[in-house]
Amino acid sequence: MKRAFTWLLLTPMLLAGCISTTPQASLDDTRSCTAMVAGGFRKVADERGERFNGKVGEDVARCRGSDKAAAFRHTPYVDWANYWATGDQATLLPGTSGVGSHLGPNGRGVDGALLDLEYQRMELIKFNLFDNSGSFADYALGRQGVAGAAVKTWPSMRLAADSPFYAAVGGDGTQLCQGELIRWRQLSGICNDLRNPKMGSAGALFARNVQFEATYPDISDDALARNRHGDRIALLQPDPQLISRKLFTRTQSDPAKCRDGQGLPGNSVDANCDYQKAPFFNVLAAFWIQFMTHDWFSHMEEGRNEPQWMAVGCTGDAAKLGCRPDDRIDRSFVAEGNAPPRYTAADGTKPLARAFRTHANNNTAWWDASQIYGYNAVSRQRVKRDPADPARLLMPAGARAGAGEALGQLPVFSAGDPILPQWAGQGAAAFPDNWSIGVGFYQTVFSREHNAFVAEFRRRAAATPDADSGLRDPANPTAVIRYRDVSADVLFEVGRLVVAAEIAKIHTIEWTTQLLYDEPLYLGMNANWGGLFEGHPFVENALEAIVVQNYGKSTDAKKAGQWYSALASGPGIFGLGARVYKDDSFFARHDAKKDDVWSLANPDHVNGGVNHFGSPFNFPEEFVSVYRLHALVPDLIELRHWDSDPNRIAAKVPVIETFRGKATGALNEQGAADWALSMGRQRLGLLTLGNTPAFLQNLAIPRLQSSTGKIDVAALDIIRDREHGVPRFNEFRRQYGLRQLASFDDFIDARLPADSPERARQQKVINDLRSIYGQHKCDAKKVITAAQKNLDGSPINDCLGKPDGSLVDNIEDVDTVVGWLSEFTRPHGYAISETQFQVFILNASRRLFSDRFFTSSFRPEFYGNLGIEWLMNNGPSGKQFEAKQSNGHRIEVSPFKRVLLRTVPELSGELAHVTNAFDPWARDRGEYYGLGWQPRKGAESDPAFLKP
Repeated sequence: MKRAFTWLLLTPMLLAGCISTTPQASLDDTRSCTAMVAGGFRKVADERGERFNGKVGEDVARCRGSDKAAAFRHTPYVDWANYWATGDQATLLPGTSGVGSHLGPNGRGVDGALLDLEYQRMELIKFNLFDNSGSFADYALGRQGVAGAAVKTWPSMRLAADSPFYAAVGGDGTQLCQGELIRWRQLSGICNDLRNPKMGSAGALFARNVQFEATYPDISDDALARNRHGDRIALLQPDPQLISRKLFTRTQSDPAKCRDGQGLPGNSVDANCDYQKAPFFNVLAAFWIQFMTHDWFSHMEEGRNEPQWMAVGCTGDAAKLGCRPDDRIDRSFVAEGNAPPRYTAADGTKPLARAFRTHANNNTAWWDASQIYGYNAVSRQRVKRDPADPARLLMPAGARAGAGEALGQLPVFSAGDPILPQWAGQGAAAFPDNWSIGVGFYQTVFSREHNAFVAEFRRRAAATPDADSGLRDPANPTAVIRYRDVSADVLFEVGRLVVAAEIAKIHTIEWTTQLLYDEPLYLGMNANWGGLFEGHPFVENALEAIVVQNYGKSTDAKKAGQWYSALASGPGIFGLGARVYKDDSFFARHDAKKDDVWSLANPDHVNGGVNHFGSPFNFPEEFVSVYRLHALVPDLIELRHWDSDPNRIAAKVPVIETFRGKATGALNEQGAADWALSMGRQRLGLLTLGNTPAFLQNLAIPRLQSSTGKIDVAALDIIRDREHGVPRFNEFRRQYGLRQLASFDDFIDARLPADSPERARQQKVINDLRSIYGQHKCDAKKVITAAQKNLDGSPINDCLGKPDGSLVDNIEDVDTVVGWLSEFTRPHGYAISETQFQVFILNASRRLFSDRFFTSSFRPEFYGNLGIEWLMNNGPSGKQFEAKQSNGHRIEVSPFKRVLLRTVPELSGELAHVTNAFDPWARDRGEYYGLGWQPRKGAESDPAFLKP
């Protein structure tokens, strides 16, 4: 009944959108929209090989994007990028200046893109969860009559008997976290999920997003993997240093002015290291992601890998290109390398129950700011708290003038701190490895932010000491905790909760919306975090119809489908389950007319908002892989001074001279404001081939036991992916529900004119790929994948659509990082490739869904009244809005901008011009998602605008 009602509601809306009154709309598009409506909603795939792949039928394409969308349906790339209004001004219907009505062509384009993205996410959740910890057989088969996707607890997520908290969670009996263990984020990451204490904790195994049989293709005994690659691939085959030198190297117009990223003596402004620049993303954004990965994952233990050393390539043609044959690196740790167990599937086959090898995530997998606050006992010893007020982080005043410097810089590691020799002289932090100027800057800013929260809490406590703080103790859940009652230790942990959530919010609605700079992703990421597709009733109702269509036959349709509906059309992930009403127990939208019965004493309320979709949460190895983003970093930072002319570049500082202990010296000498201004104004590098920093190809690492003492990080990225068993690029795409490529030529952007210089550059890349990875005569009898089928339903074979015995490209052998750097076809405003984004669609949502501190435990009982206010309003002084609209939206002053205004107040004048702090600060954002490189008013003399 509900399905019929929703369909009746949607049909006139869609048909109204087809009967456009604009003269530009063609009759053909109207007919296509009518046909699209008549065809109804597609089903979420039942089988892996039937997935959506981001490709729509011709009628749908024409309705949403007219001839342009229809023209590129033959390419392997997603169709929504060619819909109306999904790019810049040129993608709007001629004669329009914004999206306008959702019933017109622009609205159809944006809404259609949002629906396509939601289909992809639904299918990713359904087909791409592979836990390595021992739970996968239950996920595949179900347990005790419960379908695998609905299983909520796993034996492998119990605390072991050697855990110091074993007895506290129930020991040998049913384990349940309670008391102090649920009050805030635990150091090791345990007890985020009350009934799965070990989930996401330090030392847990990385998961996978691909079928286990697709992992480790070079050592696999899987017949499909052998058919895909033959004997052509190995850990050092093709040579990683050859790939780095031939495909990744930045070409320099004047090598003497770059000197492999070393710049010129005295940091001369005459230095120059060429790199391909992204016009809509700044260097702050590049270092932000390094700061994030320090929180999320690490294969290393205290800056070390296995105590075994191996060569990293450099033979044959590679040696002629400047690589070093004597480079060595330590091998990755392997948690389990024995033959993986198998289980008996319903069809009698015996699939793998884990990957061929597993690796441990030695960080916590939660978004818990562990890089600041610690993830185990040793890292916590590196966290320096203020002896005068242990709720605060120790931040000695900086040496430079400025209100921000008075808020402090990081203290330096001292004798007795548990550090490795290479960390000496660095600013103190829980995660000190791979330290850079950017990481040091963010550690400084968010340590100041922690102290700002503590200071505001102290101010309120002094003004109203007997007022209710909102905090509660699980041991006495109904007792009011006044401001005066909150100890320094409790306030420190509350500060961590607030800062961690603030960082997650910045990443979700600010960093990501600039990384993926277009209207669908702006709407999608904001809805993902905070709520409905406001003003998008079509999308909301369409998703409801899709949910009912796919899950309505369940014996409990609400439980079967509500989470999928909540993904985009419900109240948003953040705070989901944080209110419980008697008549609608879980996941309800806020309703001020109802009584909230949520109770800290009820574990089902505390934990009720999380959903792991039947598979314990941890980051997958594939997620680690897609964050190999070194091309974002320039070789030189253009240093500017906040207290003089910000349009003048005062020096060009080699990034290599701001690593490890040198970062601390640079921050103290120049001050955080100078570095923020410098990184905020400078464009970062495009994620593409031929754009890896020269200094990273020649990076000195003190701990290396080799005659060179250096490593090529670009080559190392390839080796680490191979060590961790990441599938090669084409199978990676198939596993994630994207169309495969049939040859290297498919990388070329088909939208480019045939005679364009950019197309010629891309063709040269294709020639280089072919020279490295080669070709072979194909064998049509060899089926190469179970993850996807040909369009006619037949199995995909070695010939990839060519006649048997044809000479075909070894497209199957291309390393994943090489593949996505070769993806020249991207949606508008995407700093990353379509393939990388597909990984984010799944995992960016899942790490929020699985974390109760972002869902059902996002409440004053944990964060305090001040913490909730701080996070909802981006600070303690209420919501603030930008004076001007941007891209057609009224914009709230963004969370990171508010953080910078609090912690680096010297920048208030500069930031007055900034809408998104990750967009180059002096750029004019122009009209609707423009990517132009033009100065805003007042920045005309900035030399960055005098060059291409």
